[in-house]
Amino acid sequence: MTDSRLARQTAERLIGSRAQLLKFQCLLGFDGFVDEIYQVVEQRQSPTKYTPYSSLKNFGAKVTAAAGKSANFEIVEQTTKLGGNGPIMAFAMSTLGAPVHYVGMLGYPELHPIFTEFAKRTKVYSIAEPALTQAFEFSDGKLMFGQHSTVHEVSWETIKKRLGDTTFHKLWNQAHFVGMVNWTMLPHLSAIWKRLLSDYMPTKPTTRKLMFFDLADPAKRLDADLHAALKIIGEFQQHNDIILGLNESESQHVAKVLRLKKTPSNPKGIAALAAAIREKLELHTVVIHPVQYACGADATGEFSVAGTYTAKPKISTGAGDHFNAGFVIGRLLGLGMPHALQLAVATSGFYVRHAVSPNREQLVRFLQTL
Repeated sequence: MTDSRLARQTAERLIGSRAQLLKFQCLLGFDGFVDEIYQVVEQRQSPTKYTPYSSLKNFGAKVTAAAGKSANFEIVEQTTKLGGNGPIMAFAMSTLGAPVHYVGMLGYPELHPIFTEFAKRTKVYSIAEPALTQAFEFSDGKLMFGQHSTVHEVSWETIKKRLGDTTFHKLWNQAHFVGMVNWTMLPHLSAIWKRLLSDYMPTKPTTRKLMFFDLADPAKRLDADLHAALKIIGEFQQHNDIILGLNESESQHVAKVLRLKKTPSNPKGIAALAAAIREKLELHTVVIHPVQYACGADATGEFSVAGTYTAKPKISTGAGDHFNAGFVIGRLLGLGMPHALQLAVATSGFYVRHAVSPNREQLVRFLQTL
């Protein structure tokens, strides 16, 4: 059940936040994908009419039944859009009014046409061709298949060669917020983080940056690599305020790698898990967002808020990135954990209902209806 009072208070904080947000220069990177979104046909009634598989569970049963035989599935493209955790999060933040600089896989040497609108809203620095994701969406989840050959190009050497060390260093120094996401798919990201720590970290105390890290389904990487990556993220905390964002399955995997005690899969248990991960890694903030609620922990305590769940999303690919964008915007505006979580679930909730990133006015109206 949504707390309408919390939602109204969050809406009030968002009204008139334009000037405050414009003060914060934001730098994000480094992925970039072209997302093709599909439905899978369960039954075809006519050349123009069909019924899609409504649930991943039903589709999975059909796939399992084909073992030892074969199966043929028709897919129907719904849309093609910009993709990647970084571009989606950056686009959502810019739509809410934050000045965003983006370094990543947006087309090289020419910008890929799918990022044209993105390049109008943000300042882009492209270092490689985008990868491709084909997402098959169902009411209870999605299957994502990727062609990721260009992710190997995202390295410290490529950034220095195609962007220039002077330009990147200047962007880093001027940024109030830095977001670095999709660790799982970027094989050289840990190495980039190490170079940032060795080459760009101040030798004396300066203004602390707000930083956001997202792992993006680390189950496909080695546990040892994940453990090392989490340790590196922890090292950034010395001079910055670190937010680690996780969905529920990611949080369980991180807990396993960190050898933390298992907690119940309910708001209280997940909030406790966020606190345990935060304490273990000595981070400023840890946020975990299951589908129907969201939890977070910082120095002020453990919190959970109800989500804005809908059984019939227009789109689900990018919902987590919109959650992350909303949460960061809330933190930049100085909101406490409950209000930042409320802003996050509302940003994601609006997006999955309308398949577009909300601007401030749209998000205020949506919050006022909760």
